[in-house]
Amino acid sequence: MSFFRHASALLLCASFAAWAALPTLTTAWPVNVGPLNPHLYTPNQMFAQSMVYEPLVKYQADGSVKPWLATHWTHSEDGKTWVFTLRDGVLFSNGEPFNAQAAAENFRAVLENRQRHAWLELVNQITDVKALSPSQLQITLKSAYYPFLQELSLPRPFRFIAPSQFKNQQTMNGIIAPIGTGPWVLQESRLNQYDVMVRNERYWGEKPAIGKIVIKVIPDATSRAVAFETGDIDLLYGNEGLLTLDTFARFSHNPAWRTQLSAPVETVMLALNSTRAPTSEQAVREALNYAVDKKTLIDGALYGTQQVADTLFAPTVPYASVGLQPRSYSPDRARALLENAGWTLPAGKTIREKAGQPLHIELAFIGTDALSKSMAEIIQANLRQVGVEVALVGEEESSIYARQRDGRFGMIFNRSWGAPYDPHAFMSSMRVPSHADYKAQRGLADKAIIDREIGEVLTTRDEHARQALYRDILTRLHNDAVYLPISYVSTMVVAKPELGVIPFAPIASEIPFDQIAPEAAQ
Repeated sequence: MSFFRHASALLLCASFAAWAALPTLTTAWPVNVGPLNPHLYTPNQMFAQSMVYEPLVKYQADGSVKPWLATHWTHSEDGKTWVFTLRDGVLFSNGEPFNAQAAAENFRAVLENRQRHAWLELVNQITDVKALSPSQLQITLKSAYYPFLQELSLPRPFRFIAPSQFKNQQTMNGIIAPIGTGPWVLQESRLNQYDVMVRNERYWGEKPAIGKIVIKVIPDATSRAVAFETGDIDLLYGNEGLLTLDTFARFSHNPAWRTQLSAPVETVMLALNSTRAPTSEQAVREALNYAVDKKTLIDGALYGTQQVADTLFAPTVPYASVGLQPRSYSPDRARALLENAGWTLPAGKTIREKAGQPLHIELAFIGTDALSKSMAEIIQANLRQVGVEVALVGEEESSIYARQRDGRFGMIFNRSWGAPYDPHAFMSSMRVPSHADYKAQRGLADKAIIDREIGEVLTTRDEHARQALYRDILTRLHNDAVYLPISYVSTMVVAKPELGVIPFAPIASEIPFDQIAPEAAQ
C-alpha cells in the first residue's frame, strides 16, 4: 500500500525533505488539477485550489464561519465597512509574507476581472479594499450583504496567491506558479498522467499527517475502480460520477475496504432551455418533468444511494422549504400535456410531431462521467415512452461547460453547488451568462422579476422580507418548470481501511486531505 512506502525513506533517507519521511497517499481524478489559478475557473479543479489556497474565514458544517487567515473582524453599524485583523506569522509557501497588502493585491486582481466573476454577488458588492496596516484589511461594500462572510470562504475566487506570482500585476491572464498559504504545494504536474502535491513545510497551522499526495489522471470510472482494486490507488473521494454505483455497492460489501456516503449535499438536475424549441414551450418542460421515473432511475442506476429530488433544492437547504408541489412520475399526464400543446403522435410513428417537426431534444452531459451517461440513457428511454426523441451528446468537461455558458443545449445536466453556495450564490449566478441557469431561464416571461428579486434577497437586512423573496423566486422557477430535478446526491468515499475514517468536508467541492490520518502515521 502506497502510504506505507515511507518506511525505507524514514530509515535510509533522513536527509530528504520532511515530507519524504511521511506517508504517501495515491488517489485518482478524471483530469489534471490545472494551472491552479485561485482567481479563475475551469480547468482549475476546485478541490486542488482549496489544497493550495486559503480564505480569510473558513466555512463550517453548521453554516457558520470560523477565523482562518483572519483572526477576528468588526463591521460598521450599517454593515457596509468591515475590518479584518490578519493572522501573524503566515507565509506563502515560497517564504513571502502574507499580510494586508498581499491580501489587498489579491482582491484587486479579482476585481479587475469583475465581469468574469459577476455570477457571485459579493464581487458586485465590493467597492473598495485597502490595507490599513500590515495586519488590518478593510473591505467596503455598496450595501449590507448577508452572505458576505460565507462568500469569502468559497474555494474561489477570494483566496490568496503570492503577489510575486501575478503576471503583469494581474491574474486574469494566468499566473507564474501556484504559491499559496495552504497546507499543500503543487510539486509536479504531468499532462494526462498525474499531479503531485507535497506538504507545505512553511504552513502556519497543523501540518498534515500525509507528506505527499499523488493524483493519477484516470478519466474512466471503470479504470479508476480497477486501479483501486489492484492497489494502485488508496482513496477515491468525490461525487457520484467518480465510480459506477454498482461498483460502489460491490465495494461496500467487501470488508477489505472502507466505503462511506455523506448526507445529501447537492441536487442533480437537468436545465431545460427556455429559449430553444421545443423546450421553449412551458407545456413541453412540464411534460418532461412528469415523464422521468426518478425512483426507478435512482434504484437502478444509482443503487438507491441517493434521494428523489422534487425541487431545485432539498428542503433542508436554508430558505428552501416553501411547500412546492412535486411533479410526481405520471407518463399519462406528460402525454396529455403534449397532446394539448399540439404535439401529436402520427399514425405508425413513435415520436410526436407538430407542424411537421418531430419532438426532438438534445441532452448534453460530460462523456467521461459514467453515471451521467447511465442516467442520460434511462431518461432517453423514459421520454421515448411519451413520444419524445432524445439525442445524447456526450462531450469532454470543458465542452459541456462551454455549452452551459453559450446556451447550446435543449437539456443539459446541471447541479447545485452544495454548501456554502446554496441557495444564495447558486441563485446569484442565475443572473449572468456564466452557467447553464442563465441560458435556461432567459426565455421565461418572468425572468426580469426573478433576477430583480434575487438582487433584493441578497441585500435586504429584513429576515422576513428575505424569506418572502426566496419563497417567490423558488415558486416561480418551479412553476416555470425550467429545471427537471433528479436526485439529491451524496459524496462517496472508497478507501483502504488503513486510512481510517475519512472526514467529509463542509464544502462539497473540497477534499480534506489535511485531516486524513493513516494508521501508519499515528
